[in-house]
Amino acid sequence: MSEAGGQRVAGGAGAAFRIAMAGGLLATLAANVPGQMSLDSVVALTEARTGVRQTWAPAVSSWLLKLFDGLVAGTGLYVTASAALLFFSLMSLTRLRPRSTWLAVGLGVLALLTPQLLIYQGIVWRDVLFANLTLAGFILLAHVAKGWGPRPPIPALVGALTGALVCLALADLVRQNGLLLVVAAAGVLAWTARRGGWRASLAWGLGGLAAVSLLALGINRIAQPPEGGPALRPASLILEHYDVVGAKAHHPRLRLKEIAKVDPAAAALIESQATQHYSAARVDTLDLDPVYRRTLWHVPDAAMHAQWRRIVIHYPAAYLLQRADVFRWTFLTPDLAQCLPVQVGVAGPEAMLKALNLQAGIDIQDQGLADYARRFYGTPVYSHLTWAIVAIAVIVLLLRRRDPADWAFVGLLGGTLAFVASFFLISVACDYRYLYLLDLAAMVGGLYTALDPPRWRKVSAVGED
Repeated sequence: MSEAGGQRVAGGAGAAFRIAMAGGLLATLAANVPGQMSLDSVVALTEARTGVRQTWAPAVSSWLLKLFDGLVAGTGLYVTASAALLFFSLMSLTRLRPRSTWLAVGLGVLALLTPQLLIYQGIVWRDVLFANLTLAGFILLAHVAKGWGPRPPIPALVGALTGALVCLALADLVRQNGLLLVVAAAGVLAWTARRGGWRASLAWGLGGLAAVSLLALGINRIAQPPEGGPALRPASLILEHYDVVGAKAHHPRLRLKEIAKVDPAAAALIESQATQHYSAARVDTLDLDPVYRRTLWHVPDAAMHAQWRRIVIHYPAAYLLQRADVFRWTFLTPDLAQCLPVQVGVAGPEAMLKALNLQAGIDIQDQGLADYARRFYGTPVYSHLTWAIVAIAVIVLLLRRRDPADWAFVGLLGGTLAFVASFFLISVACDYRYLYLLDLAAMVGGLYTALDPPRWRKVSAVGED
């Protein structure tokens, strides 16, 4: 907030950009508060109020909800704080450049009209919180990089760096594979300190990584609920079930020998019905048939682990075909309707909703938002591929200029692409929200570049503040 409002940046375009972002925040809150909630959101709020774990989701997600719910009942304050974190970060972008263009204002307004900003920022999903925390962390690192020098403003840099570390630690806890972004951030910090020599660079990079890790450990310990709830078997079993059944579906001659050693009947059933129950779009189809679901979960964990390892080692083609098919759905969403492209209203188990004093359903305004989002289905706006191309283009442009703050956005976009690639190994569903960070990071990188395009700095000052 201090970065967004502390120092005035001269010129109409810069002021207009900040006003547009402030207006976007207000529009998002007006359209969505108290928040759009899916089953995952309802379960998270239930965990927050009862203090009992019910899912494999990171404990910090419910803990953060609990903090805001304790101040104002419901998810309205949480949604407001999460969205404000993003939009104030966007407002501070003008502090990073010596000038701003009206191109950035125009692109900013268009970005605000996308479902990814107008609607997603009002959905109570940890994927949205993760994206906002990550963006805020890297933008703060950009401010650190800009102020780094022989005589930097120490208090301001300490504040920005501390904020960045806290945001990245929370992001790392919200999404386990968010560690890739933490590593990218450590690389940015090391690169920022490179003028002090390789020892200083290494110290800052490793120090930043250690600081985020220690913060994450401390926060995670505080966030753990007092009660463990029902015993939850390892979440990795879901991925193993999916890969074993998927590999069999892709390789009909594959035999589940490790499972057959302990339960021949289970192995025979899983093999014979693999194609029938498998879907590359999501793992949920394995639960639709009660008998098939029970059979998978009744296989001893050790046998399932051994079977998964055997497939990876001895049948790599079947495993890679399975992973490639799932990743294709996650990244390209060939049938967007199957990939939960948006969430409006409130949905969840009746008993939970009653306990939370929530009313299920979709009102007129929610339906209007759903209809609005549907207009973008099938367009480049609702395509992770589009935003991946934008991200790569922004990286190329910023590597041409290589200003201090530019490296933070190169790190952000490079880390985001690595984050996306990690879903090749871990994805179990094509839900659009899983790669929401890609869309948002590409938008923010594009807006930052448009504020002061590299080629314009050399060619012309027309249209600049």
